[in-house]
Amino acid sequence: MYLEAAKRLKEQQDRDQTPPEVQQLDFEFVLFASSVIDYDYIMGLIAKLTQQKPGKLTMNREQLIGLIQSDAKFIDEREDIAEYIRGLPVNVALDEKQIRSGFERFKAEKKARELATMAEKHGLDVVALQAFVDDILRRHIFDGERLSELMAPLELGWKARTQKELALMKI
Repeated sequence: MYLEAAKRLKEQQDRDQTPPEVQQLDFEFVLFASSVIDYDYIMGLIAKLTQQKPGKLTMNREQLIGLIQSDAKFIDEREDIAEYIRGLPVNVALDEKQIRSGFERFKAEKKARELATMAEKHGLDVVALQAFVDDILRRHIFDGERLSELMAPLELGWKARTQKELALMKI
């Protein structure tokens, strides 16, 4: 809303017969500091991008990705958002709710693929590794005993198990 009002008033400033109050306004196109608002704003932009007619593009995918990547608030998710935007179907209009749920699904699937790759690389059961990770995240405590339990099915000696544990933790 702020951006729309600022744009409208900025257009008025460019005209000759503008009231002095409007002429003196100085707008900074700054998004609010709240990550919720920024996230909402970006999800809305993605939805608008998918709804644009091919001949009336106001912003393309790469411009939107550039906008996201330039904002420090998205440092943790910028690559995921960019990958998601690039993977959106062409000429399929999606609303903001579909964009949000699609992005959450995309992140969950990507996380599951990465965890499966990690489990395969280290010879671990995917379900057991997921339970181990979930337990650490839930408790906010790393449990060395649980790590040893995770490695138990590999039936390794203490030295090989220690090396395998260290290799897993390097990731």
